Amino acid sequence: MDIQTLDYFIIFGFFAIVLFIGVYVSKKSGKSSSEYFLSGRTMPWWLLGLSMVATTFSTDTPNLVTDLVRSNGVSGNWGWWCFLVTGMLTVFVYAKLWRKSNVKTDLEFYEIRYGGKAASFLRKFRAIYLGVIFNVITMSAVTLAAIKIGGVMLGLEPWVTVVAAGLITVIFSALGGFKGVVYSDFLLFFVAMAGAIGAAYYLVNLPEVGGIQAIIDNENVKDKISILPDLSDTKAVITILVIPLAVQWWSSWYPGGEPGGGGYIAQRMLAAKNENHAIGATFFFNIMHYALRPWPWILVALASLVVYPDVASIHEAFPNVAADKLGHDLAYSAMLTKLPSGLLGLVLASLVAAYMSTISTQLNWGSSYIVYDFYKQQVNPDATEKQMVAVGRLSTVVLMLLSAFLALAMQNAMGIFNLLLSFGAGTGLIFILRWFWWRINAWSEITAMFSSGILAILLETTSLRDVLFGAEAGVLPEWGELPFIMAITTIIWLTATFVTQPETKEVLRSFYRRIQPGGPGWAKVVHEAQADNVHIVESNEKWSVPSGITAMLLGVVLIYSIMFATGYWIYGETVLASILTGVAAISGILLVKVWNRIKETIL
Repeated sequence: MDIQTLDYFIIFGFFAIVLFIGVYVSKKSGKSSSEYFLSGRTMPWWLLGLSMVATTFSTDTPNLVTDLVRSNGVSGNWGWWCFLVTGMLTVFVYAKLWRKSNVKTDLEFYEIRYGGKAASFLRKFRAIYLGVIFNVITMSAVTLAAIKIGGVMLGLEPWVTVVAAGLITVIFSALGGFKGVVYSDFLLFFVAMAGAIGAAYYLVNLPEVGGIQAIIDNENVKDKISILPDLSDTKAVITILVIPLAVQWWSSWYPGGEPGGGGYIAQRMLAAKNENHAIGATFFFNIMHYALRPWPWILVALASLVVYPDVASIHEAFPNVAADKLGHDLAYSAMLTKLPSGLLGLVLASLVAAYMSTISTQLNWGSSYIVYDFYKQQVNPDATEKQMVAVGRLSTVVLMLLSAFLALAMQNAMGIFNLLLSFGAGTGLIFILRWFWWRINAWSEITAMFSSGILAILLETTSLRDVLFGAEAGVLPEWGELPFIMAITTIIWLTATFVTQPETKEVLRSFYRRIQPGGPGWAKVVHEAQADNVHIVESNEKWSVPSGITAMLLGVVLIYSIMFATGYWIYGETVLASILTGVAAISGILLVKVWNRIKETIL
């Protein structure tokens, strides 16, 4: 691969702009912890929405999609497409609740929803569990993808890639805080999208590929292009489609796809100007994330099957790549080496943008947990704003270093994806119900968290997996495991819920007064408060959740229809594409009508 002066100019020009943004906003971001982590809660929906999209456009995502397509076909993407359902639920039910809570992090929620030592422990423990352990694992998977791209496209040693990619990112993240992250995400989004679309168009039309029709007709691709699994293959339908849509979306916790919202998605909702802006941001994110963005990656993955039909052919073309880094996910980087000068520079800049947007968000989000939910709570309750900003910047650097070292020891992003799903299996239902069912308490969450983690470790490190599911591992993920972990974890946390004491009346009434969740799940608390002549209901408005669920379903139909229609237009199947485009238009019109009713309930 021949990198020209123009390519270097594009890449280094991009670096310079991003660093300028970090330095430019650093003074204002350092004024207070609220500015550093939430930008003073003044962000508009469109900027936050673009930031969410840019954040989830990481360097490991095209690698993961390529691995899925090459291993299981386009339909293998249902392993993450299913999270659209919880994404829409977040948009139309939970976004306004998060913004109304006015907490600084989603972990602060624990001490307004629950009480006592259990709530305090849960908040501090998850600050380390999510903010450090899970966060470092996630960032290391992204960095691993950068290592593979650097090795294939630039011939760089892993440590060189880690230092080069990480240094710029950690500098502007530590300086600019949340505002620097979001402002730079605006640039990163357009660069990343331009690079992905430009690469897909050029690579699909390479002479050795031959265009869309040649890809579809290729023997290595014919059985990979279907958006749905083979309906005659019962096992494939159940593992690839039914379990993700019926179980996984609500049962599993996964960064960026948390049931009920959470993590860096919640951070952006909390930074919004108001509830309407929080809803608008998450809706825009889901449209872009699921309906439009996957197709450039999918097309490159399909084209790669023509050029590199197996891992051996990738190894033959790139013999210098370490054996422990070889895999189907490497095919994306391998295809990018065929780009011409100029476009190559743009694509390299887009991959750098994808890396920086994800890592910078993870760093700021993780450090917000460390500062607000651990340092402020456990170490220095009297910390000044200046001290909290300083700890935030220091923890940003430490998190970057930890993830870099872990990335150097990793092999494959698919394994990380499966591990995170397994660790969160069975906990998702709590995150959905805790807003609307008074009986859930801190012990519900504690037992769910530990039981799912322990079960995931047991299945990963012992022969229990072989005994329960057979020795054949490898369907993405081991779909027999997820329902098993989900079922056992759910039984455990439900048991814990009913054998432990409920939260006190004072805690439950305070939460209801602040959030106004409504619904039958709080009827007991409301009636008892009325009997005690305690005022907790602030409005007699109709409960908005049924309308929110209707909007959620219409949103799911809308976005899946757009996603399917886009694919069928690309495949040249105009009849199906036209029908689905019509379905998208109808569901969009109905959604607008339902949304107008919902807006009337939001002040």
